[in-house]
Amino acid sequence: MPLMPVLLDLLARASFALGFETVDRFPPRHIHARTHWDRAYFDIASDLAPEAIERSLCASIDNTPSVFAHIANPTPAMQRTLLAAIDTRLRRSCGAPSDLVLLLIEAYRSPYTIEARPGLRAAIEASAGQQARDRVHAVLAFLGAMPAAFDVIEARD
Repeated sequence: MPLMPVLLDLLARASFALGFETVDRFPPRHIHARTHWDRAYFDIASDLAPEAIERSLCASIDNTPSVFAHIANPTPAMQRTLLAAIDTRLRRSCGAPSDLVLLLIEAYRSPYTIEARPGLRAAIEASAGQQARDRVHAVLAFLGAMPAAFDVIEARD
């Protein structure tokens, strides 16, 4: 057996284990294993734990909400980060956050996206077939009708 392929494989594994590589998804068998992202927009080291990966992605969304577009099947925490950005824009009257709401609507095209708010998927699906502007208004109306829609505190185990 040639020695070079074995050495290259060992080198690749060591590089991954030491965090020199970047990942574009959660580990297999993780609760959010279907969630993946574009490496060009997120530099996530391979040695991070899944919780740290999610925190890093949420921090990126918090800093630049438009990067949400580069995540497939975002986790509920990632969606809540986007919802907080939408809420901030609404409170500051920075204009309608239509672009961000459209990113949320797009994320729900996948049946594998886990709902961040009970009824959000139904509200998005109820507006299917309407113009983008009308869909945005429907989703904002749904979110505005929810008590404490954005002020949710997550408890970590």
